[in-house]
Amino acid sequence: MLGRTLREVSAALKQGQITSTELCQKCLSFIKKTKFLNAYITVSEDVALKQAEESEKRYKQGQPLGDLDGIPVAVKDNFSTSGIETTCASNMLKGYIPPYNATVVQKLLDQGALLMGKTNLDEFAMGSGSTDGVFGPVKNPWSYSKQYREKRQPKPCEEEEGSGWLITGGSSGGSAAAVAAFTCFAALGSDTGGSTRNPAAHCGLVGFKPSYGLVSRHGLIPLVNSMDVPGILTRSVDDAAIVLGVLAGHDPKDSTTVQEPIKPFKIPNLTDVNNLCVGIPKEYLVPELSSEVRSLWSQAADLFESKGAKVIEVSLPHTCYSIVCYHVLCTSEVASNMARFDGLQYGHRSDIDVSTEAMYAATRREGFNDVVRGRILSGNFFLLKENYENYFIKAQKVRRLIANDFVNVFGSGVDVLLTPTTLSAAVPYLEFIKEDNRTRSAQDDIFTQAVNMAGLPAVSVPVALSNQGLPIGLQFIGHAFCDQQLLTIAKWFEKHVQFPVIQLQELMDDGSSFLKNEKLTSVSLKQ
Repeated sequence: MLGRTLREVSAALKQGQITSTELCQKCLSFIKKTKFLNAYITVSEDVALKQAEESEKRYKQGQPLGDLDGIPVAVKDNFSTSGIETTCASNMLKGYIPPYNATVVQKLLDQGALLMGKTNLDEFAMGSGSTDGVFGPVKNPWSYSKQYREKRQPKPCEEEEGSGWLITGGSSGGSAAAVAAFTCFAALGSDTGGSTRNPAAHCGLVGFKPSYGLVSRHGLIPLVNSMDVPGILTRSVDDAAIVLGVLAGHDPKDSTTVQEPIKPFKIPNLTDVNNLCVGIPKEYLVPELSSEVRSLWSQAADLFESKGAKVIEVSLPHTCYSIVCYHVLCTSEVASNMARFDGLQYGHRSDIDVSTEAMYAATRREGFNDVVRGRILSGNFFLLKENYENYFIKAQKVRRLIANDFVNVFGSGVDVLLTPTTLSAAVPYLEFIKEDNRTRSAQDDIFTQAVNMAGLPAVSVPVALSNQGLPIGLQFIGHAFCDQQLLTIAKWFEKHVQFPVIQLQELMDDGSSFLKNEKLTSVSLKQ
């Protein structure tokens, strides 16, 4: 049951094949079994069991609230949850219990979803590996998969230390690991420069970033207000569409959400792609791109072409400036947003009481890690009176040019862009930490952050396994607010590539019977 999609489990609940409480207990036992992955910061066992009990009553009365009633979900620990600690994986917010729910969390609960817990991340979502939070790094479930174990030649030192495990990507790595390890059926992440799509690609999941303004940010602890969006991590495109249908729409508490009412999200089955025009941005073919990802990218383009779609090379000429532009804007907004953590109103407060200024300074030094402090310093530098015009304003102008690149390409008749999500498959933790956070983020966000600056929808879809047995994802980018069309194309693609299910035999007591019937071949895109 745990290996099924959200839609299948929802049907099983309606038919009485399993109860909400049984499902909740199965997931909770899996959370305990996979504790070593460090996917969760807080497990809300009592809350989830109480919600499951209420859900079961509704099913007995024949009145479920919808497709999500009784479905276990997880939430990244930078979304406010009423009565449940919300830490952003930082000492600054250890022990902070919000008095309200984020709008997206409330919408899930209103539909009867079961909140299994809060998931791990990079501190304040600043990072691309989920390695920099105060609760320690998240381990990629694929490190323990049969597919990876069979193809890997471990070095002797790795075996002894148990250090050969892989990163999940970030910053929503906890949410990705939680879904990939079957502890829940969907999870919320956040996406500022790729934080949902990057871990989705590394963990073999669908990671969806909605159009900016389609989903409320109220209660998401802000990183970069003009780019943050709540993201969705699931095991299939259909499941992402179900969750999006619940989350999308205007929120009076977030003035940046769309005013128009949103029609229900039904993803039709695309029978043919004859009328489709797929754009391949030539600037995304960078020297750092691994040969495996490049090969899968070109095979994916060939797949569309062979099925009748028009595939053309397009140009996004300002791409080369986007990572620098993103860095200036991102750190500037971070500096502004982090000013609220002063030790006075909530969160950590230093014991130093010589003066208010000394208390402020000590609180922020003790509360934030080096990465967060570094970004605050950079941002404040760009916002200095003498630098403002040369950095912040200039970056705003470049951002407009980057957004216009997409407008021009989509205006020329292209329906969707097909790009890589990441440069390579997931790397071992020990290799990842050789580079500092800023260098890593600049490399890892290369294909994803321009979408956030332009406010467009994008989805990472798992394509195939690398030669090492690790998942590789590709990204589809759509027109603004054409999220439904984007997911429809992604669903067609998903059906044609048949991505294999992760095999986690070693973690199962029952020999993983629920995975035996699943397809294990990726058909179209592996020779």
